[in-house]
Amino acid sequence: MLQSLRRAGGSLVMTVPKAFVDQNGLFDGSQVELHLAGETMTVQAPSKPRYKLADLMAEMPDGLPRVEGWEEMPAVGLEVG
Repeated sequence: MLQSLRRAGGSLVMTVPKAFVDQNGLFDGSQVELHLAGETMTVQAPSKPRYKLADLMAEMPDGLPRVEGWEEMPAVGLEVG
């Protein structure tokens, strides 16, 4: 893919293709990693952490936290059908 550079202040900028943005869930303000090797520059979207419920639960030494009086609290929305 051939891209044109444009001047913006004292820098040169180029656009990021929409397909790359969509594929990696990027948005205005997203950070990406640039890897430079001689005449080659590679752009890499940071990988998103993948969590498993079992792993998150294992990090809770006493199980789920309990809220005192939770069962006695009145409904405030559509909890009760």
